Amino acid sequence: MDVIVWIAIGFVGLVVFLWFFPVTMWFQALISGVKISLVQLILMRWRKVPPGTIVMAMITGTKAGLKLNANELEAHYLAHGNVPRVVNALVSADKANIALDFKMAAAIDLAGRDVFEAVQMSVNPKVINTPPVSAVAKDGIQLIAKARVTVRTNIKQLVGGAGEETVLARVGEGIVSSIGSANSHKEVLENPDSISKVVLNKGLDAGTAFEILSIDIADVDVGKNIGAVLQIDQANADKNIAQARAEERRAMAVALEQEMKAKAQEARAKVIEAEAKVPLAMAEAFRAGNLGVMDYYKFKNIQADTDMREHIAKK
Repeated sequence: MDVIVWIAIGFVGLVVFLWFFPVTMWFQALISGVKISLVQLILMRWRKVPPGTIVMAMITGTKAGLKLNANELEAHYLAHGNVPRVVNALVSADKANIALDFKMAAAIDLAGRDVFEAVQMSVNPKVINTPPVSAVAKDGIQLIAKARVTVRTNIKQLVGGAGEETVLARVGEGIVSSIGSANSHKEVLENPDSISKVVLNKGLDAGTAFEILSIDIADVDVGKNIGAVLQIDQANADKNIAQARAEERRAMAVALEQEMKAKAQEARAKVIEAEAKVPLAMAEAFRAGNLGVMDYYKFKNIQADTDMREHIAKK
């Protein structure tokens, strides 16, 4: 039993020793041509930096012909960077003859971009499909275009440069402008490459993290006759305006008719009032001696004759 206990204690001690003193890792780095001391590996443990990550990254870089600094790799790890991705990006860039140093790669990685994917996209350009873009030519016909934009990464502008959304927005704006300047939609359908030429010459990749290599129009579909729709809408609007004005004139005519009726009733009332005063005036004339009996009979005859004529005219 004592021998088994001592063996267990020795095994645990060996594991603890190798954890604090990564001799195997140091020897692996030594035979790989990486210059790193055992003390530095021990201090990495205390700084909570995995020595295996740093050692493997330095071995990968050294075998690829790169000169890496362990302190820089350790600092990048402590800054929450992805050390293996950065080293792989440096190796890929070196093989593709792309100018990329460790500081630039670390800055790109800390900016939240995938530096390895960026290098791959710089070597192997990426094709971005734009969503359908609607535009109207000068003849009023709507066209719906789809484009394929071939881009590659611009390493120098990757930090602080605009992304794919900006490139797609600028390409869409260029397509709308190009179609809108065409005199007829038939011109666009006959020469769709004219759109790509106009858009490509505008330098849409300025200030972005990409370099536009080509813009190819994948499809152009004919949409609605926007000009006819606008004319119909304008005609409906004019009709509604005319109806409103006619209704306004009708209302004014009705108001004028009501006003004339009111004035007629007022005049009729004045006539009735004046007729009511006639007997009083005649009585006053009798009393004053200004009207005789014969004059009265003549007035009544004239009035009866007038009533008869009016009655016959009405029939």
